[in-house]
Amino acid sequence: MSGGAARRYVAAALGRARARGPPPLWEPPPARQLRALGTGGTAALPLPLPLLLPPRRHLSSRNRPEGKVLETVGVFEAPKQHGKYETGQLFLHSVFGYRGIVLFPWQARLYDRDVASPVTEKSENVAGHGSKEVKGKTHTYYQVLIDARDCPHISQRSQTEAVTFLANHDDSRALYAIPGLDYVSHEDILPYSSTDQVPIQHELFERFLMYDQTKVPPFVARDTLCAWQEKNHPWLELSDVHRETTENIRVTVIPFYMGMRWRYCIRLENLDSEVVQLRERHWRIFSLSGTLETVRGRGVVGREPVLSKEQPAFQYSSHVSLQASSGHMWGTFRFERPDGSHFDVRIPPFSLESNKDEKTPPSGLHW
Repeated sequence: MSGGAARRYVAAALGRARARGPPPLWEPPPARQLRALGTGGTAALPLPLPLLLPPRRHLSSRNRPEGKVLETVGVFEAPKQHGKYETGQLFLHSVFGYRGIVLFPWQARLYDRDVASPVTEKSENVAGHGSKEVKGKTHTYYQVLIDARDCPHISQRSQTEAVTFLANHDDSRALYAIPGLDYVSHEDILPYSSTDQVPIQHELFERFLMYDQTKVPPFVARDTLCAWQEKNHPWLELSDVHRETTENIRVTVIPFYMGMRWRYCIRLENLDSEVVQLRERHWRIFSLSGTLETVRGRGVVGREPVLSKEQPAFQYSSHVSLQASSGHMWGTFRFERPDGSHFDVRIPPFSLESNKDEKTPPSGLHW
């Protein structure tokens, strides 16, 4: 099952449920459960009724690939409107449809240029991208593990790992990534519970978590998870998130400092029903050394993703180096409509700041 098909179960159902109650074509059976492909595909979450109504069960065959059988993966729980999810919380990603489990939360500053004047404690105003001052507000993200069975089916991402390290191996600096480790915003969490003692397939699951039936959720952190988080905190920490919408295309940017260079994760979301395709990128990269670099090219990471009602989101990561300890980036993405016309979507400006306290890149993964 493709990530788009699974995402359609989740996002479309959730949107309909919130907007106008149960879709007319769906007939809710007597209890609510989550279903996933029996052959290891991405989990699908049916939500035939609004979230506040009593539990319902639903098994849908819509968009199911031929020969695939849906199986139960757990029982849906109402998303939290207030407070944070705990370590060990199972969830489905509301956009990309994969199964995952929460490791620990991060408190980030969200700079949303679509919000006129949020109440915040810090503001930004990046030169070269208009004069609009944006104030940040605290927003919760989570470090999570992705179920390895779902990684091959997440088609709307350029990769299924979201954490990269710059490390020393044999006296040479090298980049390497941890597969299946992601950052997820609070609103993208669709929580569920399961009686399975190992509900997520990931090589780090049993190293980081253990089953304890007396706890809720019943998966608690091992000492190895706490030690790993503490030792790698500088390279894992998510601090700033930047967001802006142009002509119903929302761009979200999350930068990470890795020591000597930066990594940035970008998510593109089509908030409209019209199909559009990303054709070009145009970056402006300013370094405090006084240099301003312009980068133009086709697509992103070798792809020109199509954003449609069925698959409205695409996510990718890239890296950048500066000739100074800090700088800024901003730019535009050029999209094409079905009639051949084009329009530019702004990339929200974001700072590239080296961490304030002196840190050196990790010499490898520490457990």
